[in-house]
Amino acid sequence: MNYRQNEIYIVRPGDTLWKIANMYQVGISELINANPQIANPNLIYIGQQIFIPKSNGYGNLEQEIIRLVNQERVRRNLNPLQENWEVSRVARIKAQDMIDNNYFSHNSPIYGSPFQMLRDFGIRYTKAAENIAYGNLTAQQVMNQWMNSSGHKANILNPNFTTIGVGVARTSPNGPYYFVQMFIR
Repeated sequence: MNYRQNEIYIVRPGDTLWKIANMYQVGISELINANPQIANPNLIYIGQQIFIPKSNGYGNLEQEIIRLVNQERVRRNLNPLQENWEVSRVARIKAQDMIDNNYFSHNSPIYGSPFQMLRDFGIRYTKAAENIAYGNLTAQQVMNQWMNSSGHKANILNPNFTTIGVGVARTSPNGPYYFVQMFIR
């Protein structure tokens, strides 16, 4: 992922990389990658500077997609979905993986199925689904595409899902977007 390192955290007593990652809602692996100066990730020191990776810059687009999903659900008397940052992180990694490995599919050559990918990233669920899309689309346009597809619409409106994660990646500043929605219960 393309991260900009523009925030620094100073380690305090009792901090661990895991605690810092959760505080900033980033993955531990992204935090480690942003801090190559840390020789042993299990050993950080009070006063040490930790670079906090910033997201890929598509957070507003992701949030708008979540808002539109919940708008569709509420319109049909369904409960809105709660965003889970860890599920959104997996969705972002999947979107970037499709770009990096030149594919457009639910099954990744690196991570396998969406279900396996969620499990491998430590996400617990009893039910899961994934929607993907591709193109130079706005949040509303991608939602229209999904709502006009029976399978995608069924995932968005499934009353059994309680949680959503959305990830967006882009091939280049003017290139197409890759969109991923992950739903879990």
